[in-house]
Amino acid sequence: MKKGPGKPSSQARKQAKNTYCPEDIAQLDYAEDLGDPGRFPFTRGIHPEMYRHRLWTMRQYAGFGTAEESNERYRYLLSQGTTGLSVAFDLPTQHGLDSDDPAAEGEVGRVGVAIDSVEDMDRLFDRIPLEKISTSMTINSTAAILLAYYLVVARKRGLDWKELRGTVQNDILKEYIARGTYIYPPSESLRLVVDLIEFCCRFVPRWNAVSVSGYHIREAGSTAAQEIAFTLGNAETYVSQALERGMKIDDFASRFSFFFNVHNNFFEEIAKFRAARRLWARLMKYRYSAQEPRTQMLRFHVQTAGSSLTAQQPDNNVVRVTLQALAAVLGGAQSLHTCAKDEALALPTEESVRLALRTQQILAHESGVPATADPVGGSWHVESLTERLTREVEEYFEEIRALGGMPSAIQQGYVQKEIQDAAYRSQRSLERGERLVVGVNSFKGATESRLEIWRADPETEKRARSKLSKLRAKRDHSRVESALENVQIAAGRSENLLPAIIDAAEGLATVGEISSALRQVFGDHKETVVI
Repeated sequence: MKKGPGKPSSQARKQAKNTYCPEDIAQLDYAEDLGDPGRFPFTRGIHPEMYRHRLWTMRQYAGFGTAEESNERYRYLLSQGTTGLSVAFDLPTQHGLDSDDPAAEGEVGRVGVAIDSVEDMDRLFDRIPLEKISTSMTINSTAAILLAYYLVVARKRGLDWKELRGTVQNDILKEYIARGTYIYPPSESLRLVVDLIEFCCRFVPRWNAVSVSGYHIREAGSTAAQEIAFTLGNAETYVSQALERGMKIDDFASRFSFFFNVHNNFFEEIAKFRAARRLWARLMKYRYSAQEPRTQMLRFHVQTAGSSLTAQQPDNNVVRVTLQALAAVLGGAQSLHTCAKDEALALPTEESVRLALRTQQILAHESGVPATADPVGGSWHVESLTERLTREVEEYFEEIRALGGMPSAIQQGYVQKEIQDAAYRSQRSLERGERLVVGVNSFKGATESRLEIWRADPETEKRARSKLSKLRAKRDHSRVESALENVQIAAGRSENLLPAIIDAAEGLATVGEISSALRQVFGDHKETVVI
């Protein structure tokens, strides 16, 4: 019987239990449901050799203060063995505000690096060879602007855009669901997402123009099944929008990447990644008729669960992160960030971020895990969990399609309500003692570690404002005005916005100015309150 909107079945609501159920795998078809590593449906991994051929990319998400300060951290991380950079931007940059905007007061450089202009981007990557590294930028509403700055810096250094490798998150739907750093209404925001996908497909072909993110959905309190369902639902929306633009599925979807959380339920998390790969492969092959194997592969980055870290007994977080990182590796991640033990208290110190990186390196070089393509393949328990999660996600797909797709489901508050309900149930189980968190509601003990935590420099905001003042004094004002006018003209038409934004970036227009030009045409989004 068809379920009514907003009423998932008990199966969809039920947490997968850590027990093997023969019924879950009795009907499994090896070729259709499992396959070999590197072959459809990629349940067992996207490469035949997996880490025996090449290890996952080791990233450490970082950014704070000014571009110069963050550059020092990046060069330190590279010297310690990271193999890719991952940029965290401050809230003003994420919201399209300059550092001297009154609304930015108190937030400049606090939770990420402050980037106001292309000159800041140049400073951020000073003495870092862009042609040799992969750069990930966690940015959404202003993704087109920040990528434009990156491309201008690369061109200034004489680099060919076709050789650049990296990712911009550019996943705006999850901002309306779980995170809130949106600027424009959904339809205009979706246009920007697809503009960026289309532009990269033509001019920056090795760049992942969207990284569809389940991480923030999980951090907001979702279940593992919800994380997969809502993430893939968002990805389907971007695919559909690009197809409506006239693009071909195998020309753009092969550059889609994904970003998942990895939480504490060890075997469920491994199964989650396997189920996500299988479901994406089926969507691409059967729903969208993708022919290229690369289009059918779900490639993903993983970050350990920030929400699982505790301020109490922070040394325990090292153990949590290690287990989560192992689950990500056993689940077949292409890229991994390990949180530092002090992140429940502040941004990580140099010492703690080094330990987080060493965790990955020990897994890679001492554990022996990478020597087998799919170490957990064939485990009755893991295959049972994988099948169970697959069915739960498919039930959510039915609900979402009945509501008219993800944008409609978000607009109606269905997705937000599902996550809120799951978060409430989890919190209640913690308060009742049904779910134990060591050091929080059990095994509290008297000994607590004393950590030296990172503290924001109170002069950061003043320095950022000073740089902006100097920038505005030296630039060609007529060129900036003309470029911003062209951004508005392009926004009012159906043409791709990236060329106009890149021109404005080259003319030293700021993040706030370009965002404001778009606001004049697109307007601002007002949040729908879900009760």
